[in-house]
Amino acid sequence: MLQPPVAVSAPARASILCGLVGSGIGGSRSPEMHEREARALGLPMVYRILESEAVGFGAGDLGQFLAMLASLGFDGVNVTHPFKQAVVPLLDELSDAAVRLGAVNTVLFRDGRTYGDNTDWSGYRAHFLAGLGVLPRGKVAMIGAGGAAAAVGYAHLDLGARRLAIFDPASDRVQALAARLGALFPEAEVVAAASPAAALAGVDGAVQASPVGMLSHPGLPFDPALLEPRMWVSDVIYFPLETQLLLAAKAIGCATLNGGGMAVMQAAHAFALFTAREPDSRRMLADFAAA
Repeated sequence: MLQPPVAVSAPARASILCGLVGSGIGGSRSPEMHEREARALGLPMVYRILESEAVGFGAGDLGQFLAMLASLGFDGVNVTHPFKQAVVPLLDELSDAAVRLGAVNTVLFRDGRTYGDNTDWSGYRAHFLAGLGVLPRGKVAMIGAGGAAAAVGYAHLDLGARRLAIFDPASDRVQALAARLGALFPEAEVVAAASPAAALAGVDGAVQASPVGMLSHPGLPFDPALLEPRMWVSDVIYFPLETQLLLAAKAIGCATLNGGGMAVMQAAHAFALFTAREPDSRRMLADFAAA
């Protein structure tokens, strides 16, 4: 069941100062998405890129860095690779989803305290329902077992998947994620698959949640010949929007869903936490597509 975000009041400020904390994030479109929507709502917002390599911090001094941001007047930050797990024990309060996932992508600074939430899973959930929600989703294959996969797998199980088969070349990571998600959803069958073929056997659809297919990691995460026209294929990557896997799946006849909507919807959900104002997600999606 979809859980509400952390209940905190909106900042009583003339302007809203936010940012993105992570590594290798210089090309992120988060500032544009947040600031454009803020302008549309008449909210003065500044959203900064806070790249660890440029600023000079790492996981070991993340707590000090967050404290500095709070002292500088930041209202909140998004958190991405490689800090989504490292930030969890540094926070004063967590949403239910953040606790269950063990990962945070949105931090709020309120009244001297820090609050953590996870909008990756809710963003993907909303995106999937809008794009492929009418299709069967009882049996799902997931390729990848990292932070994005945890959120996506959680979303599919929350949507009622009866079976989730996970494959990743790092077998220990697959086992750990399968055990974690299986404990959270004991009514479902969550298994670590030994190969992409084993994961994809008999499923309704497949979600690609590994880095393979990004411009920086080109290629295919598995052989598209394993797909059947009746299956749907979802990819969390949005740079490029049309990955090699999605192009191959379309050629086979599969319904497909790119990662752009997940990027926008997780941002929309984070925007609502930062501002206590509901963004126009359709407008944000249209702006993202136009850009």
